[in-house]
Amino acid sequence: MELQGLQSYARLLNSLITPNCIGQGKQLHLLFFKKGVLFSTLTIANRLLQMYLRCGRLRDAQNLFDEMPVRNCFTWNSLLEGYAKSGHKTNMLNLFHSMPHKNEYSWNVILSGFSRAGELHDAQQLFNEMPQKNGVAWNTMIHGYARNGKSRIALVLFKDFLKWETIESGGTYRWDPFILASVVGACSDFGGLDLGKQVHARMIVDKVEIDTVLRSSLVNMYGKCSDLDTASRLLYSMQDPDDYSLSSLISGYANCCRMDDARRIFELKSNPCVVLWNSMISGYVANGDSIEALIYFDSMRKKGVVGDYSTFSSILSACSSIGILRNCSQLHAHAHKLGIVYDLVVASALIDAYAKCGSHIDASNFFGELKTYDTVLLNSMITIYCNCGKLEEAKCIFREIKLKSLVTWNSMIVGLSQNGYPVEALDIFCTMNKINISMDKFSLASAISACASIPLLELGEQIFARATVIGVNFDQVIATSLIDFYCKCGFVEVGRKLFDQMMKCDEVSWNSMLMGYATNGYGIEALALFEDMRCEGVRPTEITFTAVLSACDHCGLVEEGTNWFHLMKHDYHIAPGIEHYSCMIDLFARAGCLQEAIQIINENPHQSDVHMWSSILRGCIEHGDSSLAKRVVEKIIELDPQNSGALVQLSGLMASSGNWKQSALVRQLMKDRKIQKNPGRSWCNI
Repeated sequence: MELQGLQSYARLLNSLITPNCIGQGKQLHLLFFKKGVLFSTLTIANRLLQMYLRCGRLRDAQNLFDEMPVRNCFTWNSLLEGYAKSGHKTNMLNLFHSMPHKNEYSWNVILSGFSRAGELHDAQQLFNEMPQKNGVAWNTMIHGYARNGKSRIALVLFKDFLKWETIESGGTYRWDPFILASVVGACSDFGGLDLGKQVHARMIVDKVEIDTVLRSSLVNMYGKCSDLDTASRLLYSMQDPDDYSLSSLISGYANCCRMDDARRIFELKSNPCVVLWNSMISGYVANGDSIEALIYFDSMRKKGVVGDYSTFSSILSACSSIGILRNCSQLHAHAHKLGIVYDLVVASALIDAYAKCGSHIDASNFFGELKTYDTVLLNSMITIYCNCGKLEEAKCIFREIKLKSLVTWNSMIVGLSQNGYPVEALDIFCTMNKINISMDKFSLASAISACASIPLLELGEQIFARATVIGVNFDQVIATSLIDFYCKCGFVEVGRKLFDQMMKCDEVSWNSMLMGYATNGYGIEALALFEDMRCEGVRPTEITFTAVLSACDHCGLVEEGTNWFHLMKHDYHIAPGIEHYSCMIDLFARAGCLQEAIQIINENPHQSDVHMWSSILRGCIEHGDSSLAKRVVEKIIELDPQNSGALVQLSGLMASSGNWKQSALVRQLMKDRKIQKNPGRSWCNI
């Protein structure tokens, strides 16, 4: 075969660019070898080397490289670039150091390889060793730092580049649009609007040609830095705004709660892509308008646009806010159909949505289907298991997480404390302290709450001292936990002093102080504080009314309690929970209004429990109504056949009224049914 024919076959190698072409490439390799031209003609060997690299056959490329008797700079650079694109950092560095001659392209390739891999320390060392720097190398380093979240270092390097550029060009800047785009992007990432404006101004003064990429970067920078008017002007100056620019401005408007303006930008595009739909959906979710987010998602589907991971993450967050389980189930099925349901971002959002919609079983079942997890997902499952009382499962996950984050520790402490295991919660807190894990306000607040449950005054005050050392003692979360802690320890005056010192109180802080007053019997003070709360314009919550009704109960304020119970339903539109009904039943029973208490039980939409009937029994005993007491005891025994307290109280009532025979019969009934009186217990700290 003539040399000219072989050259045409060599040119054919350039068209082989996918792994599917490797068979044809190997046939050409064999042909060149048989004809004896493989190693006699360097251009053919180089083209064959590049073919293997393009098809992803790095090992074949390396074997060919090792067999080549003659190599030029192009040969070395080709393999070096192959290593760089494949992420083979060690092979890339070894090959680079063994190169007999390195040109600018060699340096640019290895800098790009390390920068792309996030190995910025090694890239910086090589950059410092580079004998003659060029614009590509500077751009690689600046862009590498910016892309890896080190925007400030990128900007420092840009200043060094300007000095280098001044020397190289003899005092005149030759602006590289790629470097400028990287710098503008770095300004966007850390919110450096002023510096971004300076760079933009310099472009205008030096009459830099602002291409589409650079203009998009500027729109993104102004949008992220909330200078939306400038971003909008730049966008409208573009003949055909790209999706990246439109998405940046939509997100900027959404971050500033200007969704009408975001919609206006969205509607500039007649056929918006999934990125623009995602920007609108996530914008509505971030602004608390979950219904509108669902409407946009529905419109997106009707227009035939297929959602991606970001779409489902945002729309599942909307479902979490609305709390409709059916929506979660439908999205679960849809994500499964698209094959993205097991993506960690989507899976985490789905589990969170199920949990917030009250279906912990669905969340747990789906978690059981997953094969891979990250710490964020496992932290969510610890919280979910704790919320539904599955502490053993939560502990199991906690033990299995090797690299525990601070959120992991905090989630376990909160879960144990809320489920009535404050001692175990404090053991975990002490373990954190022993292994010197840096704590935040949530760690300390959770530990203080655990101390309040026991209560452990001395340890709680030690943790308070730790918060003071760290500098978070005036934080609202810490202060609220301390108010609850001191009130539960009986030091209501100390709790009130802390409350008065708080700079800003939300409904949680008010509720903590109200509950502190109510549970310690300070009913009048609780009602006065509630009046102050209303005057401050803080809207009461379910917990607020639990405290208010409890205060009325302790003070025997029947009329006030009845009035607030009515206002809660009709003025504040809060549906009474079982706690509110329990307070009202106890209030009526203590006041001797036993029939009214029974009427409340009958009107109660929740299932009546032993505690409600026990309140009426106490009222019967206090007011000497033995006939009603007998009926109430029968109801209590029906609900809890082993309840000894009700029978003991009934026996005592009979005895106190002189009916010793009936009292003895009740005691005999307890013996016959083998119902034992529960011994009294006290708690003390040693």
